[in-house]
Amino acid sequence: MAADDPRAVDSLFAAYSGTSRPGASVIVIRDGNVVVRRAYGMADLERRTPAAPETEYRLASVSKQFTAMCIMLLAKDGKLQFDKPARSILPELPPAAAPVTIRHLLNHTSGLVDYEDLIPETRTAQLDDNDVLTLLASKDSVYFPAGTAYRYSNSGYVLLGMIVARVSGMSFPQFVQARIFGPLGMTASVAHVEGRDTIPHRAYGYSPRGGGFEQTDQSVTSATLGDGGIYTNIDDMARWDRALSDTTLADAALLALATTPPALPQGAATEYGFGWFIDSYRGEKRWRHTGETSGFRNAIQRFPARRFTVIVLTNRSSGEPGAIAERIADSYLFR
Repeated sequence: MAADDPRAVDSLFAAYSGTSRPGASVIVIRDGNVVVRRAYGMADLERRTPAAPETEYRLASVSKQFTAMCIMLLAKDGKLQFDKPARSILPELPPAAAPVTIRHLLNHTSGLVDYEDLIPETRTAQLDDNDVLTLLASKDSVYFPAGTAYRYSNSGYVLLGMIVARVSGMSFPQFVQARIFGPLGMTASVAHVEGRDTIPHRAYGYSPRGGGFEQTDQSVTSATLGDGGIYTNIDDMARWDRALSDTTLADAALLALATTPPALPQGAATEYGFGWFIDSYRGEKRWRHTGETSGFRNAIQRFPARRFTVIVLTNRSSGEPGAIAERIADSYLFR
């Protein structure tokens, strides 16, 4: 692939192209400049709406970096401390959760039970954040003592969104709008609550079925917020990336804390900071995250030392956007 030709990226998205397939949007940022900004396939198969750079996708777990930043901003404001017990803010949590701190929630070392495993099989209505808290309150046990191991936890990030609301006195969607989206000019971004906001260029999610695609845009867990409820487009993600590079929201010391995985007992492994996986790819430090939910798969990969970022957003529950992002990084950084 010739990295100097953005059209070379097109071959990586062949499976997303055409008028009968759910699509993808991709943006590549090098040295602060957008060098690739493209879209493929369809945002809405039923309405025959093509995907575009402006198309807004459900981020799923890529949302976690925004939830973490909200917590970081409240800490910067002096309104909470990372080592404050979560139960001091959410007293509904069971006694077994007493040792769990906000830091444990941020880096997935809380040991809290996965709320998805507590949902009754007969439930068809979507859960909101309060429903998740009720489920967790009903289970007075943890997988392991807080701070002793790593286990990825959507429960923890739903609770972080609720902590943002209780500490700030604003709803989570209001806070992320006031402190992140508004100041950064992310006008297409929203922590989505059905019936309370609009998503003008919304992509709908799909899954492969019988040689074609079936809309699978929503599930029982699609209405929670802090773990995956943000919609945005690649242009707004570029604004977010710039704010991270320029330390617009958080200073370098706070970002260093957020991108340093904790040391765990007995050398237990973790690569997770505050809303980011932190690892090394071909010798370069990388911040990364993927997001998978009903009908969507997404990926972001940042190489801060090289000032290089790839963001891939897709509206299908198949494909490997993380692998595509790596291929693009390979072509631009490691030729």
